[in-house]
Amino acid sequence: MAQAQLATREVMDIRQASEYLGISGDTLYRYASEGFIPAFKLGNRWRFKKSLLDAWMDEKSGVKQSAPPVVAPKQKKPAGRAR
Repeated sequence: MAQAQLATREVMDIRQASEYLGISGDTLYRYASEGFIPAFKLGNRWRFKKSLLDAWMDEKSGVKQSAPPVVAPKQKKPAGRAR
């Protein structure tokens, strides 16, 4: 397997995105044309951002994005009376 195939690019064309998603190029083209899947056109060719596809898959599969934990700042101890 060539090195280029091992790394998934952030911006993919129809072929790369269809391989990433495991669907046919024809299906992906239809999904993009109908606005069902996040995509944009660069010139006259569809492009897909990996991060948007990942978020879309999470949303469609019901995976909830966990919010980063909220850490409360440490409270200062009350100052004692001066002696």
